[in-house]
Amino acid sequence: MLNILLQAEATEPGFPWILFLGMFIIMYFFMIRPQMKRQREAKEFREAISKGDTVVTIGGVHGKIISISDLTVVLEVESGKIRVSKSAISPTGYPMSDEVK
Repeated sequence: MLNILLQAEATEPGFPWILFLGMFIIMYFFMIRPQMKRQREAKEFREAISKGDTVVTIGGVHGKIISISDLTVVLEVESGKIRVSKSAISPTGYPMSDEVK
């Protein structure tokens, strides 16, 4: 058995780096890139919302936008009005009013 180990060829010194680089590239295309795309789409959605749109917050609150500022949105809900952070509007909620038919 020792003879087999001695006769085995040594691997190239750069091989582990090539393997590591290949794993990073695969991880980038399957994990990092799709996450960046989802973040970009969510940002575009939040920039496109306007007064009168029906939205859902990340907490599940359904409401209609009655005013928008740089960082907050005022929603009209069944029991009154609430102010939420603009980042709390879920891009996977209701379609915006322009898309509703």
